[in-house]
Amino acid sequence: MTSNVTLKGAVAKDFAKQLAGYGLTTAEILYRRPDHTWLLQSYVWQDYDLFPNFPALNGFLAFWQDKIEGALFSVTVAHSRLIKPAEIKAVDGVFRLH
Repeated sequence: MTSNVTLKGAVAKDFAKQLAGYGLTTAEILYRRPDHTWLLQSYVWQDYDLFPNFPALNGFLAFWQDKIEGALFSVTVAHSRLIKPAEIKAVDGVFRLH
């Protein structure tokens, strides 16, 4: 979904992403410590991403597998669109959230 809305002034990058359909994505990553492979450690990643393909998360996981020594064990993902299409409408060039 692409929006052609022109806004006066600066708009926060995160808010602009939400208007473009991005939602807040949180992933709990369990990985094996490279020095103690029997030990699992948790890492929490959070960013705005697109459901269902999660390109930002997949990019981060690819980076992890390529550059970080800790082998991935599991990834649990939660995703929520903070601004849904029915909750926002343009009125005289002003955005009003319901």
